[in-house]
Amino acid sequence: MAGGSFTTSGVAKARAEQYKGRVTVHVIIACIAAATGGSLFGYDVGISGGVTSMDDFLQDFFPSVYKQKMHAHENNYCKYDNQGLAAFTSSLYIAGLIASLVASPITRNYGRRISIIGGGISFLIGSALNAAAANLGMLIIGRIMLGVGIGFGNQAVPLYLSEMAPTHLRGGLNMMFQVATTFGIFTANMINYGTQNIKPWGWRLSLGLAAIPALLMTVGGILLPETPNSLVERGANEKGRRLLEKIRGTNDVDAEFQDMVEASELANSIKHPFRNILEKRNRPELVMAIFMPMFQILTGINSILFYAPVLFQSMGFGRDASLYSSALTGGVLAFSTFISIATVDRLGRRPLLISGGIQMITCQVIVAIILGIKFGENQELSKSYSILVVVVICLFVLAFGWSWGPLGWTVPSEIFPLEVRTAGQSITVAVNLLFTFIIAQAFLSLLCSFKFGIFLFFAGWITIMTIFVFVFLPETKGIPIEEMTFMWRRHWFWKRILPDTTDGRVKSCKELGEGDAVQLSQIPGNELLNSDMPTTAHDAV
Repeated sequence: MAGGSFTTSGVAKARAEQYKGRVTVHVIIACIAAATGGSLFGYDVGISGGVTSMDDFLQDFFPSVYKQKMHAHENNYCKYDNQGLAAFTSSLYIAGLIASLVASPITRNYGRRISIIGGGISFLIGSALNAAAANLGMLIIGRIMLGVGIGFGNQAVPLYLSEMAPTHLRGGLNMMFQVATTFGIFTANMINYGTQNIKPWGWRLSLGLAAIPALLMTVGGILLPETPNSLVERGANEKGRRLLEKIRGTNDVDAEFQDMVEASELANSIKHPFRNILEKRNRPELVMAIFMPMFQILTGINSILFYAPVLFQSMGFGRDASLYSSALTGGVLAFSTFISIATVDRLGRRPLLISGGIQMITCQVIVAIILGIKFGENQELSKSYSILVVVVICLFVLAFGWSWGPLGWTVPSEIFPLEVRTAGQSITVAVNLLFTFIIAQAFLSLLCSFKFGIFLFFAGWITIMTIFVFVFLPETKGIPIEEMTFMWRRHWFWKRILPDTTDGRVKSCKELGEGDAVQLSQIPGNELLNSDMPTTAHDAV
């Protein structure tokens, strides 16, 4: 090992070309089982909007909203504007935010599996409380338990997938989490479509069936192996190497295992990862951990998915038509995720994020124009315009499904060095749930105040995030998870931010030798790297 020094990731030199192995059955099974954790999040997103549009549920818990809904000449945009109803949806996410921060030290010190199991059990409890709810307090407590489950699951599952997957397929396998999420949304929409006609307890069945994905996640967590990275980080090097050999299908794992060992040595010297993540050397990762999940929510997708039945009813669709339309959008979202899986490790992350952003902006503007011209406070859309709105919203969901949907989770989970990885993922989840909470709580009021302008509001944010990706996010395709630090140090902007030395552990890369080349400028999508910059690690720091 030339020079024998540590970079900021704890890895002495780039060994990506020395990685061996193939996709094994063990990896596929482990990733599918772990990804079921995403179905918890998806099922809740899909089920909440349908339940809150069911008359029996509103009569039991929100009679004032039910009376307002029944008025013949109410303001179309304001018929569901009720902070108590919004609190039912959003209380889960503030609980998840807190739980994700608590989950970080547990995931780091006891492994990824423990957090997955704990999240599944909490979600089971929450689903039982919601199904049996006799009053609003019981309903909210159940939502809080669901939030704890989502906080733990969303913290651990993306990390688990990123660490188990081989480098060349990390993007696609990591997106199994999003596949499970979209499948959960679609399943929830179809269940709502069926249970709306079961009087008067159909809503209880919808909420109670959340126990199924929770049970799958819990059992999966019990049966899954731990990740090699986590085992090595906790000192079980031999066990970690044996597992690495098993999941890679070869005994020649020296390069990848050495990266893990070196990363774990630095990770174990860090006693306060949340404090450490604030250091300047982790600045680009921290920025992405905050802005990627924030932007994902500010696309407006959760507003459409949460309140799709409510939104379509506000546009004049009948009850059955609104649930059918929301089920359609859920199906489109599930399908579109497979487009991303098929292309993310070929085209890269940046092209998908940018193209998806452009399509989403276009769709939001079109919907705003249609509603602004053809839809007034006491009017209904004609059948032809209603169909057009649904089609354009489906195109919006399609673009989200191949871009910001899966990549909003994939990119943050793969960029952090091991010593702050669990803290970084906790920040990602916390920010995601914070903005989910804010939008869920505010959307009905925003819809009432902005009317059709709500779509222009989200289109503005999508414009900002698309520019952000183009300027500040380098391509991560094909870069080993323990060698991401080299990528930041070659980016035109982040190389100006990162320090040359850190805590005496980072030496000049001149000591690493010319053999430690990091050919990042050759990765498609990294066109913002300076073309005149050296391609060896000689000048990486």
